[in-house]
Amino acid sequence: MQSTISTQTDLSELYKGVRAHTQNLCEPLEVEDFVVQPVMDVSPLKWHLGHTTWFFETFVLKPNVSDYKEFHPKYPFLFNSYYISAGERWTRANRGQLTRPTVKEVFEYRAYVDQAMNQFLDMNELSKEVSEVIVLGCNHEQQHQELFLYDIKRILGDNPLNPQYIQKERKVKTVDAQKEWLNVAEGLYEIGFEGEGFHFDNEEGRHKVFLHEYQIASGLITNGEYMEFMKAGGYRDHMLWLSEAWDWVNENEIKAPRYWHQEDGGEWWHYTLDGYERVGEDDPLCHISYYEADAFARWKGCRLPTEQEWEVACNIYSPNVLPETNFVEAHQFRPIQTSDFDFFGNVWEWTSSPYTAYPYYNPPEGALGEYNGKFMVNQMVLRGGSFGTSKNHIRSTYRNFFHPHLRWMFSGIRLAKHI
Repeated sequence: MQSTISTQTDLSELYKGVRAHTQNLCEPLEVEDFVVQPVMDVSPLKWHLGHTTWFFETFVLKPNVSDYKEFHPKYPFLFNSYYISAGERWTRANRGQLTRPTVKEVFEYRAYVDQAMNQFLDMNELSKEVSEVIVLGCNHEQQHQELFLYDIKRILGDNPLNPQYIQKERKVKTVDAQKEWLNVAEGLYEIGFEGEGFHFDNEEGRHKVFLHEYQIASGLITNGEYMEFMKAGGYRDHMLWLSEAWDWVNENEIKAPRYWHQEDGGEWWHYTLDGYERVGEDDPLCHISYYEADAFARWKGCRLPTEQEWEVACNIYSPNVLPETNFVEAHQFRPIQTSDFDFFGNVWEWTSSPYTAYPYYNPPEGALGEYNGKFMVNQMVLRGGSFGTSKNHIRSTYRNFFHPHLRWMFSGIRLAKHI
């Protein structure tokens, strides 16, 4: 987990910028929005605020500031997530039961830790090891910023009032929606992180993969394309679905992407962070499970790319993030049409690769070694980032992962095929 942060001034600016962005995400909300937990996968928003603060208190301040006084002795129990090495934890499914601490008290906790962290950054010459933990903490908070957006959309999106999270003037572009197939030659390629700069441990180590010749789509699947799958009876054709996926479709009565509703007259509407609106057929598809992505690809006579194929194609066709890329800094809070290949931003792209360790993978010792490796089972890899991802948080080697039935995150589809 190296860092290219060269000075403590840079480190301090990174910390303050990340913490300020979290605060900005809170601005449109009412206090009642912070306390709801509709399902286990969604955490109350105040929990995200407390947990990301707990990270810095636990892994930076307490081990390195001799006279540091913990804000509250019970907060580590409430705000630890899954770090068994760091102590006991409150049950994840019951986070929404806690009306206390109040939202006000959680913000006071953040302010208390921010003051201590800023003083620590200003007054101490930090070791490489401590600096790397702080950079990890900032990247950890950026992950929770995106989860924060997933969760507030889930909280507001099932409310019959369809409340807006934020009102934005929609960015509409006229682009050529015609996709083409991008060729990648057969050969031996290297994937995984190399060089300087921050990266998570699951991006290590750099290794060679042999790929047969393949093609990958130049763009993301749109809402309109997915509507054709639905009209053709895609959700009713068991031949398109994996066995476990078919059970999921029937047990949960799945008939459309998350947040989609068919109104009188047959038009599809969906909830967005800007409120309830008609589905834009040319916009990139969002809120799709792996099960749905796989079934759609099968219906199209194609497949999902492996994560190795995705990374190699991205490095060939989108080696740099373009200025117009739809990350959270664009303030769109939705997938939009772009003239780019969309390997970065807009929506996370499902791959057909299970989340497993790379060759030479070596997690850190101690509690931080629990960050990624313990989740390498029963999950699938997604690549590329989304409109909720910070631009400085993503790279072609970044490996996101979710269970195949989940779809409250900002996930979509890119197709691939053999030649």
